[in-house]
Amino acid sequence: MQPMTTTVSLINDVKMPQLGVGVFQVTDQKLAYQTVTTALKNGYRHIDTASYYGNEAAVGQAIGTSNLPRADLFITSKLWNNVRGYDETIQQFQTTLTTMGLDYLDLYLIHWPAPGYESAWRAMEDLYHDGQIRAIGVANFEPAHIEHLMSTANVPPMVDQIETHPYFQQTELHDYLKINQIVHEAWSPLGGGKSHELQDPVIQRMATEHQVTPAQVILRWQLQRGVVIIPKSVHEKRLIENLNLAGFSLTTADMTKLAELDRGERIGPDPFDQAFLQRSSQYADWRH
Repeated sequence: MQPMTTTVSLINDVKMPQLGVGVFQVTDQKLAYQTVTTALKNGYRHIDTASYYGNEAAVGQAIGTSNLPRADLFITSKLWNNVRGYDETIQQFQTTLTTMGLDYLDLYLIHWPAPGYESAWRAMEDLYHDGQIRAIGVANFEPAHIEHLMSTANVPPMVDQIETHPYFQQTELHDYLKINQIVHEAWSPLGGGKSHELQDPVIQRMATEHQVTPAQVILRWQLQRGVVIIPKSVHEKRLIENLNLAGFSLTTADMTKLAELDRGERIGPDPFDQAFLQRSSQYADWRH
């Protein structure tokens, strides 16, 4: 099996690696450092974190000690729901840069469509124009949120990072993003361990046919849909397996069978859940 090194082009021609590693809930600083160090050592060049995750410092330390050229890496962080307002967004972004020991980010996202995201976006547009962020985007935004944002925005979002896995395929939103030249990025691309998709008989049978793991089947399906993926693992064996997807491909029949698994079942919050959005605006990090 061979490492996956494909990229997708954002609307501003920035190249984004289609496969990266996420570090949500990797809150032990030593473990977060080891995870990112191991990922970079094995060929990952795309790392996804967030202020909400509480591990930006460890991620930055791993990047710094990797001795890899900064230009070879694609680093994402996100603005949490407790920060809104133009000046507050600028300040939080600068805090993220300082915490991570970086001069710029490749991608900065508004984490959820919590109230006040319009002013945060204006700040991100200015940071983008100043060259401190190579690309800006959103996470967990539905078309209605994007349309509202674009009613006042000057720069369109380049990425929308959304929950996407075989039991929640986001087909309509996927098509909307494609039409609007917004890259679809998946969080919990394997179902987050809660939906037990790795045990699905269709996926297991397909894995046996291709002589790969069920996780590799799901990740390959995501890639062939044109989705960017950031699967999380703290185990080196799994990190290597998740990266080594270039040695096989799914057939049209396989893709059709996988499409039929969609149940419309979320494992995370609904972006239209106003109670969650209001409540989460009081959180400082994931431990709440």
